[in-house]
Amino acid sequence: MNPPERMPPGTADPLSRIRAALDGPLDRDEKLRLTVTILSESARHFTWTGIYLLEGETLILHNQVGSPTPHERIPVGRGICGLAARERQTVVVPDVGRDPRYLACSLSTRSEIVVPIIRDGAVLGEIDVDSDRLDAFGATDRALLETVAGLVARLL
Repeated sequence: MNPPERMPPGTADPLSRIRAALDGPLDRDEKLRLTVTILSESARHFTWTGIYLLEGETLILHNQVGSPTPHERIPVGRGICGLAARERQTVVVPDVGRDPRYLACSLSTRSEIVVPIIRDGAVLGEIDVDSDRLDAFGATDRALLETVAGLVARLL
């Protein structure tokens, strides 16, 4: 696995920035957009970052930073995103080219991590991050995204 490339020293800690954004005066949608922006800026290997919200049995893309995706609506159980929602657990795919469940969004995507947003046992949505690097996501990325998912769950 490649070591994570963080933003330069002196850049505010993304978790602190996200906590401040979620505690601030913005409305829910603005808070979610700001969360995605902060996450996308937190590591150079995060080449696409988005939040999906669950409506019924379908994940609906709320917002993203990165290239447009054809997958704005994903049924639970379909693709990596649908798997994470169905299984209620983080899914890390080191090489999307070797995983038949992957729904191709970009030809440059090499790896993906999807973290469900869960409150009281119910999936409310998920954070989805793609990278143009193989095996890009490590324990630090997973811990950050899972912590952020917990914070976002309190907002939804």
